[in-house]
Amino acid sequence: MKLWLRIATVLTVGLAWTASTAQAQDDSKIRTEIYGFVMMDAGKQQSAMDPAWFDVQRPTKLEAFHNQFGRHGDTFFSVRQTRFGIRNWFPTDMGELKTTFEWELFGTGVDAGQTTLRLRHAYGELGKFGAGQTWSPFMDIDVFPNTLEYWGPNGMAFFRNVQIRYMPIQGDTRLTIALERPGASADQGQFTDRFDLADVVPHFPLPDLSAEYRMGRPWGYVELAGIVRQMEWDDIGTDPVDVTGDATGWGLSLSSNIKAGPKNTLRLQLVHGEGVENYMNDAPADLGVQFDPADTLQPIDGKPLPLTGVVAFLDHNWSDKYSSSFGYSQIVIENSNGQSPDAFHLGQYALANLLYTPVPKVMMGIETGWIKRENNTDGFSTENWHVQVSFKYSFSTMLGGGQ
Repeated sequence: MKLWLRIATVLTVGLAWTASTAQAQDDSKIRTEIYGFVMMDAGKQQSAMDPAWFDVQRPTKLEAFHNQFGRHGDTFFSVRQTRFGIRNWFPTDMGELKTTFEWELFGTGVDAGQTTLRLRHAYGELGKFGAGQTWSPFMDIDVFPNTLEYWGPNGMAFFRNVQIRYMPIQGDTRLTIALERPGASADQGQFTDRFDLADVVPHFPLPDLSAEYRMGRPWGYVELAGIVRQMEWDDIGTDPVDVTGDATGWGLSLSSNIKAGPKNTLRLQLVHGEGVENYMNDAPADLGVQFDPADTLQPIDGKPLPLTGVVAFLDHNWSDKYSSSFGYSQIVIENSNGQSPDAFHLGQYALANLLYTPVPKVMMGIETGWIKRENNTDGFSTENWHVQVSFKYSFSTMLGGGQ
């Protein structure tokens, strides 16, 4: 009896050791990264801008008429770029599960101008499928240059959106297809902000469909992306003319990073489309009023506004500690004939900087930038110069993974 008891004890201990070893092996594959940075910006705006956007360069937020926001620009201090995030990698029977939860302090929408928590990414990915809020496949985050100014090139497609995505090809060469939340705004404004139509309520019966294909090469990559969306609107006004209608928005983007030698990276993008302004980094409404006097039944209609955006920037490393970014971007809106004379028509954006990294995870720099706004038909235009200095202190800690 004692012999069988000893055998049973040995088997029990052995099974427990085997189970604990297997669990330890699985646990060794679980990784968590805590990352982010603390960043302080200080600068001077030459001209007055919308006070809710005091520390960024957005041509759409320049004044649309003389002295709309005052006569002079302000000095600003801000920590709104500060960021915090958590990434996780978990082994499963279906492959590795990846999750990202990231936020920052830059308020937009109802919190515009505030230092407050703002969600950036809430996203999970398993195998070839992903779901949550992350970069839209229509945009290319690798086009964003190494700038100090937060908002970035205005002619760039730039939007984090809630989506379901399928990724049949992954890696340096990739293919992604997604269904995205329709009607959302890049600066988290209201749906009605997207339609420049009076007494109209927009609705979106279908998700936006987007896709990207990137061809990776040793010298960089070329990416083609597209999007299509269905937009509808109901006229709830009492005017006898009913402008209820619908339209299809679409967009195409061609982008690239080119390694021009070991110290240079060219970041390029060309975007064209209609009614997809909300996917752009700095653009006004998706639709505008269109008059057709020949149509006696419905002389007023909504028109998806055509747009063209360009980005051309160069990131250059002077040495291991010094680098610069400089370039130009613009967006042009083809206004409808019913939009107001002071509606936004053209925005331009240019900057140059010098960045210094004295030790790893510490960066400081100085930057100067210029933006310009031109109105629809009233001949008004305005511009702004800014100078900015920034200090950035990054952190990253990896937990697990056998460490």
